[in-house]
Amino acid sequence: MIEVPTPQRAQAAAIQHRLSEGLGRIDPHHRLLGRPVAYRIIDGTTLEITYRDVPGIAEAEVLGVKRLIGVDCFCTVAPQTAETVLVRFVVSLK
Repeated sequence: MIEVPTPQRAQAAAIQHRLSEGLGRIDPHHRLLGRPVAYRIIDGTTLEITYRDVPGIAEAEVLGVKRLIGVDCFCTVAPQTAETVLVRFVVSLK
């Protein structure tokens, strides 16, 4: 198991806090708010944020989440079921 350095752990915690505090303001249709979300640090340098059971997402909402994250990141949207998608943000913690 890879140990996560303290600065990266602190950065991941700050991102998680900004998302929990600000998601309600940028997600008026509650597409992400209240959905199951998982935070996972990969190789000690990358944070993966995955929202499940999302009915759909607009580009404006993706851009809002990226602003809340506050650092460069990538977003992918993939089918989960016929009615829902997975929305995954990948953030470098360097």
